[in-house]
Amino acid sequence: MNRHFLIMGVSGCGKTTVGKRWAEEIGATFLDADDFHPAANLTKMAAGQPLTDEDREPWLAAIATKIVTLADVPFVLACSALRLVHRQQLLRACPDMCIVLLHGDPALLQQRLEQRRGHFMPASLLDSQLATLESPSDALRIDISLPPESILERLRQHFSS
Repeated sequence: MNRHFLIMGVSGCGKTTVGKRWAEEIGATFLDADDFHPAANLTKMAAGQPLTDEDREPWLAAIATKIVTLADVPFVLACSALRLVHRQQLLRACPDMCIVLLHGDPALLQQRLEQRRGHFMPASLLDSQLATLESPSDALRIDISLPPESILERLRQHFSS
């Protein structure tokens, strides 16, 4: 089984929930990309302003630097990685990383974001994330309407072969 995973998608798709559970199951280190944002990015998003690629550059660089240090360690990275160039930067740091796209109906995503408390990312930014998302062709795609256990079962089935 592969040892390096990127769980990606827009805010509210379940990256952290699924990523933590998958990391625990496979005995991997879990990394939440949100932990690598500079304070200015968090402030900007909390104010309802979408990030630009310029804003994302130091964030992605910090993540890439971290995953290079984990080349010999299994890890699961939960990261939006919305654009191809973002994923390419992360893949340069870890070329064997498997990509999993969690995707779903915008209404379900909106509902999840509206129910979430204490997170810097407001529901008002969902449309900008959906507009930015460049869906990868090389990813395992899993619909978020499935319960987390079913999503994990899909991961088991796909990556055990």
